[in-house]
Amino acid sequence: MKYEIKGGQYPVVVCSLTDGEQIDCQAGAMMWMTPGITMKTSTGGGLGKMFGRALSGESLFLNTYTAEKDGIITFGAGIPGSIIPVDIGQQSIIAQKGSYLAAEKTVESSILIQKKLAAGLFGGEGFIIQKYTGSGIIFVEVFGSTVTYDLVKDQTMIVDSGAFAFAEGTITIDVETIKGLGNILGGGEGLFNTILKGPGKVWLQTMPLSALAKSIIPFLPSN
Repeated sequence: MKYEIKGGQYPVVVCSLTDGEQIDCQAGAMMWMTPGITMKTSTGGGLGKMFGRALSGESLFLNTYTAEKDGIITFGAGIPGSIIPVDIGQQSIIAQKGSYLAAEKTVESSILIQKKLAAGLFGGEGFIIQKYTGSGIIFVEVFGSTVTYDLVKDQTMIVDSGAFAFAEGTITIDVETIKGLGNILGGGEGLFNTILKGPGKVWLQTMPLSALAKSIIPFLPSN
């Protein structure tokens, strides 16, 4: 599959499919396509897969597009930011919930639940993580701009849970409680931070969806 990312801050990815090629995507991600590409909606592997997608912020159902002849299909990001292509054949990845846009049919997904249940109940974005394995290209949505770091073995980085976008599968991820009652109540950073530990590459996003929502709320009408 060939692809091209266009659109600047409001990106789309234009995928060129040959006869018989298939690609999966989030419900509602398709923007435009040429004739000869058919869509089939499914659970993508049964109720377990549906439940996993619901936990990770994705749509319950999966759309699969199949090219019956050569053509193009275009997928659009949900909010301003970036679309990052990742070759799963070279390295598995772990990703923030809601970051999946589309992937070749050969990419497999599973849920990676962090050990600290309390973080899952109160920590927001950082609890449910998707893991992608198999082979092929996956397109990941990153909100705002992207900053990357290559962490060496045992090197750690503390990030706001919403700032984590995705990372290579060699990265370990954990949750840490913010220390101090005053920091929790007055710091505006929530209860938890996400701890990333190398080796591996991490992608951070500058505009977490939660931060975008907070910036909009004061301007919404009260009635």
